[in-house]
Amino acid sequence: MKVILLKDVKNVGKKDEIVEVSDGYGRNYLLRNKLAVLASEKAMEILSDQKKQQQAFLEEKKQEAIALKEKIEKIVLTFQIKSGKDGKLFGSVSTVKICELMQKQYNIALDKRKFIDKENITSLGTYDLKIELFKDVIATVKVKVTN
Repeated sequence: MKVILLKDVKNVGKKDEIVEVSDGYGRNYLLRNKLAVLASEKAMEILSDQKKQQQAFLEEKKQEAIALKEKIEKIVLTFQIKSGKDGKLFGSVSTVKICELMQKQYNIALDKRKFIDKENITSLGTYDLKIELFKDVIATVKVKVTN
C-alpha cells in the first residue's frame, strides 16, 4: 500500500514522503490516526502543488534575507563604553546588546542565537560579526567599540 505521510513517523519516513507500507499497518495505524493518506492521483497532485507553494515561499524569504543583508552591511554600530588603560572594557558588548541597538536605531530585528561567532566583545576596536539570516545567507555586522 502506498501512502503519503502527513507527519513524521519513526522508522517509516518524513512528512510529505511517499512510502510503501503493509496493508494492515497502513489501514489500521497510519490512516486511522491521520498520519497518512492514500497515495491516489488527486493526493499526488495536491502534494505537488503544496511543494511548489513551499518552494516559492522559501525563495521569497531568501530574497527578503538578501535584501536585509545588503541593508545590514552598510551599517556600523557604535558602542561607547568605559575602558581601562590597556583597552579592556568594563563589561562587554554581547549579541543581545547588538540586537537591541539594531532594533532601536534601525528597526531591524535580529536573532541573538543566529550569530555565528558568539563570543562577547571585551576590548576596544572594530569587529566584524557574522549572522545567519537564512540558510546560506550570511551578513556581516560591523561593530565599533570606543571609549
